[in-house]
Amino acid sequence: MATIVTRSGKGSPLTHTEMDSNFTNLNDGKAGYTASGEGGDVTQATSKATAVTLNKKCGRITMNNAELAANTSVSFTLTNSTIAEHDILVINHKATGIGNYVFNAVCASASASITVTNITSSAHSEAIVLSFALIEARID
Repeated sequence: MATIVTRSGKGSPLTHTEMDSNFTNLNDGKAGYTASGEGGDVTQATSKATAVTLNKKCGRITMNNAELAANTSVSFTLTNSTIAEHDILVINHKATGIGNYVFNAVCASASASITVTNITSSAHSEAIVLSFALIEARID
């Protein structure tokens, strides 16, 4: 979290340098993963159930284009050393077949189980593209 110097905390007016530092710290403390290299891409190899590995706090998963039957679910494992058991993995459907699926993720130590459900009455063979971001959620 960014450190902000306030007048009440300091007990006197802020200098120009302290004000400039406050603006810099506000920019540095923004939410999300903004530095180059914090994210990555991975593609499933052989099926929608094939595990993938991406040791990044955010990224994009391109799923295999194998058919997923109507009203059917499939799960795969995202192996990721940055994930802890109590974290939250946010998944966003980015491309291909938007509206045809729902997604769920359950985090464990160094991995997450991601379930994809085809909610339509038709089978689909699409290379679904998912974006994810990890929210660290310590409970102690």
